[in-house]
Amino acid sequence: MRQIRADAARSRARILEVARAQRGDGLSLNAVAREAGVGVGTVYRHFPTVHALVEALSVETLERMLTIARAATGDPDTRAALAAFLDNALALQLEDGGLQAVLLSPDDEEESVRAMKVEIFTAFEGVLERARREGIVRPELTIVQLERLICGVEHAVRIGDARDRQLFLDIMLAGIRPEA
Repeated sequence: MRQIRADAARSRARILEVARAQRGDGLSLNAVAREAGVGVGTVYRHFPTVHALVEALSVETLERMLTIARAATGDPDTRAALAAFLDNALALQLEDGGLQAVLLSPDDEEESVRAMKVEIFTAFEGVLERARREGIVRPELTIVQLERLICGVEHAVRIGDARDRQLFLDIMLAGIRPEA
């Protein structure tokens, strides 16, 4: 990896700081450049797309998600591992508004992000497969369906009352159990 100049590192840090404060659906590279006091070309050199910027903002959260995935994989209690994985995934998505877009994007800007996502999803699939084998979840339940359910709960919490988070998560967990 090539060494970044000190002024370029400062510019990158300032861009990330401003973008973090402006984060949302309307994140604009031009607006970030203006607020950061740098030229738009500087922003584009560091982050060629809005997705690249969102991805950079979510790296620390992805690293935390990876730690959670590894812990779930190592937990011998499959029911607890699945519940903790889903609970923590929901918490991180609520905390980091760009995480969902990064996790679900088929296109990654950075190889390190791609590698983390592969490990996270491999771990998640492993925990889900264990849960299927043990009869803890419906046998037809897929990882894609669980991703969508988590996104749905995240959305419901964001537009409603944050105190409903645990209730919604409990309802989701009850709903993925096999039919009696």
